[in-house]
Amino acid sequence: MSKKTEEMSILEHLEELRRVLIVSVIGTIIFAIAAYFFCDQILAVLLEPITKLGQKVFFTGVTEAIWVKIKLSIFMGFLAAMPIILWQIWSFIIPALKKNERVYFTLFVLVSFLCFVGGVAFGFLGVYRLGVTFLLQFAGPQLFPMLTIDKYISFTIGFLLPFGVVFEFPLICYFLAKLELVSYSFFAKNRRIAVLIIVALAAVITPTVDIITCVIVSGPIYLLYELSTLIVRIVERRIQRKKKREELSALSMNT
Repeated sequence: MSKKTEEMSILEHLEELRRVLIVSVIGTIIFAIAAYFFCDQILAVLLEPITKLGQKVFFTGVTEAIWVKIKLSIFMGFLAAMPIILWQIWSFIIPALKKNERVYFTLFVLVSFLCFVGGVAFGFLGVYRLGVTFLLQFAGPQLFPMLTIDKYISFTIGFLLPFGVVFEFPLICYFLAKLELVSYSFFAKNRRIAVLIIVALAAVITPTVDIITCVIVSGPIYLLYELSTLIVRIVERRIQRKKKREELSALSMNT
């Protein structure tokens, strides 16, 4: 292959990557515009943990309410556009893969989307609502929270997004185990280090600095670590059984 052909190939790849980015951004914008018309309903769901306690939410600037709705619309637009974004990534990478690799990568894309959305849903339904209710109860009868909508929505988005990312961990561990790049013994031996890393990660991704919220976030992440450890162990055993069958088959053929 000549240098000119290689340069054209690189330029074509860059052009294809630019197309992927443009389509992903346009898809997010379209869904964000659609989500804007449902902002009131979405806000009602997100504010439910505090409205059920009889609390009110305020805004302190003239433009704060509109910017909060725009921010929330972009977030919801990104979630809704995830299938399009992943499909674009799939279409960009798939031509370079072999036939069997394409099947695994397609499954990886589909499952990663479900894991991300499931992580966000679990973060809100399983952790966030309980956490907000628990933290607000510390106010007592003398203290009255004055919650602003901008800080509340920023806190909510900053709290939920990491759950979507962290829920990808078992899936990644599954494929790493299939490639024999990680082992069960590695996860088992490094549990204490993992706990320290999880607590540090929770402290980083948690929008607030209090230890209680950090602990609330750390718990589900550690459970994901244990789930990943179990997945790796199952995959490892299957690989070992497959190798033993191949060895027995090779011995029988030699004899």
